[in-house]
Amino acid sequence: MQFSSSLLENAVNEFAKLPGIGKKTALRLVLHLLKQDSKEVNQFSEVMSRMRSEIKFCQRCFNVADADICSICANSARKQEIICVVESIRDVIAIESTQQYNGIYHILGGVISPLDGVGPDQLNIDSLVNRVQKEKTEELIFALNPNIQGDTTIYYIQKKLQASAIRITTIARGIAFGGELEYADEMTLARSLQNRLPVEKYMSH
Repeated sequence: MQFSSSLLENAVNEFAKLPGIGKKTALRLVLHLLKQDSKEVNQFSEVMSRMRSEIKFCQRCFNVADADICSICANSARKQEIICVVESIRDVIAIESTQQYNGIYHILGGVISPLDGVGPDQLNIDSLVNRVQKEKTEELIFALNPNIQGDTTIYYIQKKLQASAIRITTIARGIAFGGELEYADEMTLARSLQNRLPVEKYMSH
């Protein structure tokens, strides 16, 4: 791809670094910005810059936040005694889109995967155990992707919490085995949450 301007080329190269964005799409985005009023482009740039420099992560659940505690954790209308354990922020967004869950979350930041060099110590597991022990948690819902890594993570955390008298469940397998939560349609994900199973029954399947 040849460019008559190094400024244009540099902008295209930066956009092309984004996941799922090829050079042609990057060029289309840059040319779109080039047509916009300079104030709009400056606002776009400022919003991205502020997002990166000012965004925080909730000290309780590790969700993105504008303050030390995210808006979900701070919402007194949410059921604080129910924690949905997810792998990533994208999973929180997917579940929130269903509008069928009114508890709170805990983001692990990944799943246990020895082949990828990811062990329990690299995830937000100890903080989850501490939350369950200190807070009045009644139920832990695992909403991890239904694959070997997700199942291993559930098993590990369940063992860490075996002394705790809380209900531990997982979403039903309404989502195809090996599928990802963020790509599931909202109705399927909502049903999987509503039809959740005790971990013992799930792990025996």
